[in-house]
Amino acid sequence: MLNISRASLRTGIGYLAAMGVMKVRHGVGTFVADGPPELGKSSFDFMGALYGFQPWQMFEARLILESHMAALAAERGKEEHHSALAEEVTEMYATFDKPAEYLIHDIAFHRTIARASGNPILAALMETITSALYDKRRKTAERSRDLRESAELHREIYKAIRARKPEEASRLMEKHLKMAEAAQGMEDQQVSPRKKTPPAEQRTPA
Repeated sequence: MLNISRASLRTGIGYLAAMGVMKVRHGVGTFVADGPPELGKSSFDFMGALYGFQPWQMFEARLILESHMAALAAERGKEEHHSALAEEVTEMYATFDKPAEYLIHDIAFHRTIARASGNPILAALMETITSALYDKRRKTAERSRDLRESAELHREIYKAIRARKPEEASRLMEKHLKMAEAAQGMEDQQVSPRKKTPPAEQRTPA
């Protein structure tokens, strides 16, 4: 009816879900999310192109930001946040064989933690990288391996937040992001084997 391909439609829905405009539920359907989307205030893609952001720099920034947000979420998170996290984890377990759909729930999980931190400034900072993160990962998501391990780690993070264990939540988030960085590097190398992420000791500030 729209005269566009299913692939284009799925990509568009993926972007809207990553931004919180829509919600995708495996085996149920796609729905418009309640409330207004929390969109980033600036174009992270534009900034990345202008300043030459590197993947390892993105993960380094996420590590600093999200490990602290996970701890705050464990201290301040409300039941509504716990329910939303549990729902996203359930959806992750239901989409092992659909990496692109799994990615949507992965990002929604992290966005929920940002909201649960109770700090709107931190949540806004997270929002600025959400679309860029989704755009990067969707290009390599089909090469993902062992999504079960990823989902289980997300479940452990959720359990630590629900149990109000900030140090454990922070530690698990740090572990998850380091694993995600390694996985992203492997996915990238399947496309460009010659391009490698520099080891930590060779990284220099931009």
